[in-house]
Amino acid sequence: MDTTTDSSSIQSSSSSSSSFTYMGRNLRLNDVDSSSSAFSDCNSDRSGEFPTTSSESRRLFLSCATTDNSSDQLISQLVSHLHSNNNIDQQKQAAMEIRLLAKNKPDNRIKIARAGAVKPLIGIISSNDLQLQEYGVTAILNLSLCDENKEEIAYSGAIKPLVRALKIGTSTAKENAACALLRLSQLEENKIAIGQSGGIPPLVNLLENGNIRGKKDACTALYSLCSVKENKMKAVQAGIMKPLVEMMADLGSNMVDKSAFVLSLLVSVAEARAAVVEEGGIPVLVEIVEVGTQRQKEIAVAILLQLCQDCLAYRTMVAREGAIPPLVAFSQTGTSRAKQKAEALIELLRQPRSTSIAAKDI
Repeated sequence: MDTTTDSSSIQSSSSSSSSFTYMGRNLRLNDVDSSSSAFSDCNSDRSGEFPTTSSESRRLFLSCATTDNSSDQLISQLVSHLHSNNNIDQQKQAAMEIRLLAKNKPDNRIKIARAGAVKPLIGIISSNDLQLQEYGVTAILNLSLCDENKEEIAYSGAIKPLVRALKIGTSTAKENAACALLRLSQLEENKIAIGQSGGIPPLVNLLENGNIRGKKDACTALYSLCSVKENKMKAVQAGIMKPLVEMMADLGSNMVDKSAFVLSLLVSVAEARAAVVEEGGIPVLVEIVEVGTQRQKEIAVAILLQLCQDCLAYRTMVAREGAIPPLVAFSQTGTSRAKQKAEALIELLRQPRSTSIAAKDI
């Protein structure tokens, strides 16, 4: 392979910071197969059944097994109990049963929202009683699984209370709040609202300090939210690079793909590129190219390509980590698209270290 490159052969695309022109072909740097399959979706709550006394067990069972003919009356009764501000136990019981009714029955989710449950549940999420807050968060999560409910939940003011639960709630409340915010973020206008409501830093905190479920839920939510540029900046400022690099470095975990896909969104902004290098991300990415799965290798190459396209210093660092041999090997075994990215990165790394290029990087 020729070690020099014509200036028109490899260049940044002026139309998008996430695209790259190589030998006349426009490569989308973040375009990697099956990114969505890297994430286990946040479905109905996975917190297990709430503990109940024997006297409550029968009614809870009936709540889950209610027929369509009788469910409307029960739902109406439960919604009225949500308003029992002077009876916290009754509120807990009502939120618990609503959560169960909404868990696996899509029709019930619509009925519960139409019966007026959303606003009192949001009020419950703001409670200082952490157990009641957890029940409210979980009920809202289950209601948010219905697309018809997402807009009402967001417009009724759920985002700020969910962010608060994400900060101060129980571990289950934090996980379910992350899932609920993910669901709401599927409406594009809510992504900015969640970021402006302070949702990014507590998600980063859950990513770094949560249990394995919490990490997965936070990562999935952040992947959705960081498609918006201002949320990318908030994530970088909240210190997301440290946990992302640490998770990518743990090749035996199931978090490598998830964290790499989040990083692939972030590196379109210069501050994120600087942060990943500062956190020691280049050696980790090169190791993934060497020993990762095919999908992990492709996303690592895409990230390295984005890092190197306009920065001689980063190219030098990547080359010094011994990236070229595994890149050559990958270019021979990867998909056609992966091969193009690997070859483009190899060409960048082999470009002469001219004074003019160095001056540009400074």
